[in-house]
Amino acid sequence: MMNKNTDNPVFETLTPDIIFDAVEKSFGIFPDGSITTYNSYINRVFGVRCDDDNEYIIKFYRPGRWSGNAIIDEHNFLFDCADEEIPVVAPLVSKSGSSLNNSEAGFLFAVFPRCRARTFDIANDEGWIRTGAVIGRMHQAGKKQCARHRLHCIPDETTERYISFLNERKLIHPDCAADFSRICGDAMNIIKPLFKSAELQRIHGDCHRGNILENSSGIVLIDFDDMMSGPAVQDLWLLLSGHLADSMQEINLMLEGYEQFCDFDMRSLILIEPLRFMRHIYFLNWCAVQLEDKGFESRFPDWGTRAFWIRETEDLSSQLQHIRDGMEDADSGFY
Repeated sequence: MMNKNTDNPVFETLTPDIIFDAVEKSFGIFPDGSITTYNSYINRVFGVRCDDDNEYIIKFYRPGRWSGNAIIDEHNFLFDCADEEIPVVAPLVSKSGSSLNNSEAGFLFAVFPRCRARTFDIANDEGWIRTGAVIGRMHQAGKKQCARHRLHCIPDETTERYISFLNERKLIHPDCAADFSRICGDAMNIIKPLFKSAELQRIHGDCHRGNILENSSGIVLIDFDDMMSGPAVQDLWLLLSGHLADSMQEINLMLEGYEQFCDFDMRSLILIEPLRFMRHIYFLNWCAVQLEDKGFESRFPDWGTRAFWIRETEDLSSQLQHIRDGMEDADSGFY
């Protein structure tokens, strides 16, 4: 329940006093007064140190982005992974018995132990196999239950809705609107039937290289904020250095590790280039939703200009051709 004085809290009101008060009252954690602000555009993330030298990460969730139940789905996935000794950073449980808490200022937040680690560089065959193995273990845990309040990574539920949003708000430059609609329509006609038989389960959803770290204990998976129900291959293709046709060695090495712990349907490789198209549309929609946010214009200064939409339309057209090429490769038995 939001605080009666603020039904729609904004991050500009999130002061150190509010942060310290939230963790003290909910967790009995007493910061020493120091605070580190981490680079996070969607949520607000802070590091604190306590008098006993323990360090914690406090994550305040962007108001209105996820429901409380959707955030609990994220936490439950992390708990299931932790129960299987999969290297993730699960949230702490507060004095009230919940991993998700509400500050008196109206912000939903969670507290995590700080994990010291560095970016994992997938530099050789062993690195690809290790990466595939940890993702396979995560997916095996993902099958334990469903995420009832999270998105399904299918074009009907995500991409088609995002395309409609962009069109209805007339955000596409008039010089590009017809081409954008034609390309998206052609892509959806190809993509949608491919997902009809796709097996969906809990996945990370945003498993790019920046979310895979390494410390003395090994690989660590972080940032499950975009976790969803989707095809397993979504958590593999983001790690590839190029399109599938140019990355078969990498995907095969990952699958060598992956299938030590979890079965993989090779037929789902045909979804990789469609998923790349869908992610492109997702990012366009994500930006459109944030247009009025403070700081957006400085981060994306040319967003929405004619030059921007010409570039985006050309990129989508190129990706549509990769989808068509992938369909031909699949028909010819290339994978």
